[in-house]
Amino acid sequence: MNLSGPLSSLPSRISNDGVLNQLLGKKNAEVAVSEAARAFFIAGLAEVSNQAPLLVVTPSANEAEILGNDLEVWLGEGRVGAFPAWETLPFERVSPGIETMGRRVDFLSRLTRGRSPDVVVAPIRALLQRLTGDTSETEVLEVHRGGTADLSALSELFVALGYRRESQVEHRGEFAVRGGIMDIFPATADSPIRLDLWGDEVERLTEFSVGDQRSTSEISSVTIAPAREMRPTLAIRERAKELIASEPWGREQWERVAEGQLFDGMESWLPWLASEELVPADLLSSEALVLLIDPKRLKDRSLDLIAEETDLARTLASTWQALDDHGNPRPFPGLHVPFERMLKKCVASVWAIDSIPTGPTQPKFETIPWETAAGSPMRLLDQVRELSISPDQRLVVAANGPGSAQRMAKTLRSESIDLQVHETDTYGGEAGGHAVAAPLERGFIAPTLALAVLTERDITGRRQTHRPVRPRSGSQRTFEDLQPGDHVVHHHHGVARYSGMEHRTLMGSERDYLVLDFKGTDKLYLPSDQIELIRPYTGGETPARSRMGGTDFAKQKARVRDAVSEIAQELVVLYQSRLNTRGYSFPADTPWMRELSDSFVFQETPDQLTAIQDVLSDMESPHPMDRLICGDVGFGKTEVAMRAAFSAVADGKQVAVLVPTTLLAQQHHQTFVERFAAHPVRVEALSRFLTPVQQRRVLAVTADGGVDVLIGTHRLLSQDVRFKDLGLLIVDEEQRFGVSHKEAIKKFKTDVDVLTLTATPIPRTLEMSLTGIRDLSLLHTAPAERLPILTHVGEYDDRAVAEAIRREVLREGQVFFVHNRVEDIVQVADQLHEMVPEARIGIAHGQMDEGSLEQVVIDFWERRYDVLVCTTIIESGIDMPSVNTLVVDRADMMGLGQLHQIRGRVGRSGQRAYAYLFYPPNRTLTEKAFERLKTIGESTQLGSGFRIAMRDLEIRGAGNLLGGAQSGHIAAVGYDLYCEMVTEAVAELKGEPIASSRDINIDLPIQAYLPDEYVPLEELRLEAYRRLAGVTGIAEVADIEAEWIDRYGFVPAPAQTLLHTALLRAECVRLEVSDISVTNRDRVRVSPIGLKQSEQVRFKRLINEGPYKGGIYKEDLKELTLHTKSAGPDLPGVLFNFLRELRPPD
Repeated sequence: MNLSGPLSSLPSRISNDGVLNQLLGKKNAEVAVSEAARAFFIAGLAEVSNQAPLLVVTPSANEAEILGNDLEVWLGEGRVGAFPAWETLPFERVSPGIETMGRRVDFLSRLTRGRSPDVVVAPIRALLQRLTGDTSETEVLEVHRGGTADLSALSELFVALGYRRESQVEHRGEFAVRGGIMDIFPATADSPIRLDLWGDEVERLTEFSVGDQRSTSEISSVTIAPAREMRPTLAIRERAKELIASEPWGREQWERVAEGQLFDGMESWLPWLASEELVPADLLSSEALVLLIDPKRLKDRSLDLIAEETDLARTLASTWQALDDHGNPRPFPGLHVPFERMLKKCVASVWAIDSIPTGPTQPKFETIPWETAAGSPMRLLDQVRELSISPDQRLVVAANGPGSAQRMAKTLRSESIDLQVHETDTYGGEAGGHAVAAPLERGFIAPTLALAVLTERDITGRRQTHRPVRPRSGSQRTFEDLQPGDHVVHHHHGVARYSGMEHRTLMGSERDYLVLDFKGTDKLYLPSDQIELIRPYTGGETPARSRMGGTDFAKQKARVRDAVSEIAQELVVLYQSRLNTRGYSFPADTPWMRELSDSFVFQETPDQLTAIQDVLSDMESPHPMDRLICGDVGFGKTEVAMRAAFSAVADGKQVAVLVPTTLLAQQHHQTFVERFAAHPVRVEALSRFLTPVQQRRVLAVTADGGVDVLIGTHRLLSQDVRFKDLGLLIVDEEQRFGVSHKEAIKKFKTDVDVLTLTATPIPRTLEMSLTGIRDLSLLHTAPAERLPILTHVGEYDDRAVAEAIRREVLREGQVFFVHNRVEDIVQVADQLHEMVPEARIGIAHGQMDEGSLEQVVIDFWERRYDVLVCTTIIESGIDMPSVNTLVVDRADMMGLGQLHQIRGRVGRSGQRAYAYLFYPPNRTLTEKAFERLKTIGESTQLGSGFRIAMRDLEIRGAGNLLGGAQSGHIAAVGYDLYCEMVTEAVAELKGEPIASSRDINIDLPIQAYLPDEYVPLEELRLEAYRRLAGVTGIAEVADIEAEWIDRYGFVPAPAQTLLHTALLRAECVRLEVSDISVTNRDRVRVSPIGLKQSEQVRFKRLINEGPYKGGIYKEDLKELTLHTKSAGPDLPGVLFNFLRELRPPD
């Protein structure tokens, strides 16, 4: 894939530079290149040098990422690669990310076969890390459509490559086999792949969606890299056997490796298991060229790494009881080698690139920086203007996107600087002024090459960030978590325990049944096609089971229905007042909105796009909006709010943004100002960081309409805050506001659009959304590169805390230590300082004065502290990507939503994040505290906020929705049925038809089921039966059949009969028939069905044709009976055709 970059016509111009020509061909060299021109210089070197690959070594992973992104702009995506370091730490019993390991092995494999990209960027840590001897020899597998493959051999190979066999593929490093279909999620791919084999030929090769498991697009080939960097090869297993005797303290781990097991965290034992000291640079050929960026910093960073690793090893040796005969800690072998060893066996050429010359004779690539735009932009504009009129000069304005390119060109034209905009056509390197969509970090002027590059950051000071879309990991399903032993609610009989699924033949009908245990010995075998009659039970403690066919449940339902009707009346009043209130209709699509969308520095996730569309549609409608955006922490809710705010401001209305804390108000203010920088939007923040005089000034301008967006805490709800023309209210972190605040918010709400954002909605809010009173948008998609947070729940331990802080400092990260008592927070910080003397510790809490608090947070943001000891002040919205470890010392005192919010403050970058939730040792936990900590420990998947809120609803009950407490009612009938009853009651009051699911019984003596060998997992069979039971039209059945063929292969006969039965069900829905059953083996009874006179005549004609032996219609009973010639597997299809001929569709 050698896609050329937007500016790939320019790097070859460096051949005109005398400095580079002097250096070409030298084995060792030093050159000075400014940081802004570094990527261009390396790209030019790749174009004109005969050496390949160029291995560029940076001091940190962040610099490697920025340099790699810039090089893709200069050279093109296919010519630039990355060699990442593990995101885990030495001796950490956690495996690195599967994608990280896959990318590393893929690069090493390509390198040894001479197929490496032209330029590879790596942080110093990746180059210092040791490898196993066989890493570079691993084959990367390529599969082509039309090629041959053996399914069992492939399965064995994938296991050997470190892939895990699962029943369904949802995450990287997994594969599944169903018949002749194999699904695999390659370590380095963005989407999982489906191989469909016909015999041993790969007939079909497609990407598929994790969400619904359906194929999305055909591909011609796929490269599958190993999912593990270290695998138990023969040499490693032999070495593990030796270690059992020589290092007995690690016996458990060595035995697992010796047995050939693959287990999480096995990579942490690499220093002991790798017999030779091999590093990546040892594998480079003499044709390669190593570029050391800032050698002094590289050396310092490597010294820090080795020192930290040595300290960590000494601490862990004591913890793990790895002691010598004298009781002293054993020395651990290192994962990283010293800087001097990194290139000791390297035969490639090595150049050093400094930012400034280290001596008078050192060659320098001459560049001039741009003037700063801060203060007054006039000097910068004069500089640009002068260059734009110079003959033969190439002036390139590199924008972050096509919309930005147009906008910047337009702005500069107003300053008499003419630029040609390249939106679709590529820039070929012509002289003159050009605006190109090329997201570069920094620009420069190279006088010797008559080239000047001006970036968006040079003008605005804003950095470009990169985030590609990633597919969802995991999918929401009704019966996703239904396991034998769980409780369910049957519509008619009440609460039962689900005992599993059984395959049975009853009365000649062979199918799957769900076994439900009711009170006493009552047992119900529920046919799989009636699965719609049950709902998973959600509602507090373990419920009492109902007696089957008893009156108790009917009475409970009646009581709940009475209570629900009262609630429904209030809800309808609320709903009607919303519909009857005349809101403001905002325009949905404007050129300004398109421009704002183009300038978004990330790529929107699919859910984000849907939510943005929903919000803008709500704002366009004439009724006031009331929408809840429920998305996990860091999933992009703020951008949805920004688009809504911009839509309101663009049409002349004001926007109020209500947030729970001063810190979040400050951060939102900064974010909104940056986001709207290119537009005439005035954003102000109203918080205690402002003096009283400043506050009065902001309020006065707001009342006059001079402020477009006002961001504030509860202060916004004060009587003295007045808006001239408020159009939109945004409530962020809704769960933090109490009832009194919400009453105050209601004064805004009569005709104003309201958008609410939260990661963990409180039960009341969630209930209002699930029952349809408020509109709900869910953001499930995790931003790319985001890894689940590893969560440890346990008793407080000083050693564990010290180890956690040391690990994070070692990998250049920061730590939040949450201690929620201001009285002794200073003592806690002092204790931490004694435990980890090398860590720089700051303190932040809500009782500090504004200036001190602001300064501490800014210092922490700028990484002057390693650890911030703070209260839950960090809970709301603060975004600090470098913080990847969280320690909470009294997690038992916090609510479930609060724990999830706080945990969401870490892991906001691609790094693996850790959350340590402690409770005091020897302390008895309350039942609720135990349930909360158990839930938070289990819910580590990304996007689990919504599930946590649902679980919170179970633990706490729904509280009061609009009046009296209903938690008792929810416990009686289960949450799903309760919501259904509220929805029905609301619909009835509003005079709408109630879409009740019609009970349709189809009882035919046929084999209609999903065979175990076709769909092996019970959970997936349950989901398939649920979809079939909900069918209302023929198109849905066709869609289900297409999905089965795609996911499981050719449909076997019993499953085909099941689909025909579903077609018959769709026909029953159309004709309002509720029962089809067979009597006397060949007589089929259909009821109720009322036939008109003409249809009765048609009936008499049809029963004497085709596969029938007669029949009778009883008009008084609305029942017809057909005499069939046989009751075989084709019976559902025969009946379907008969009913369609009897009463053809309109």
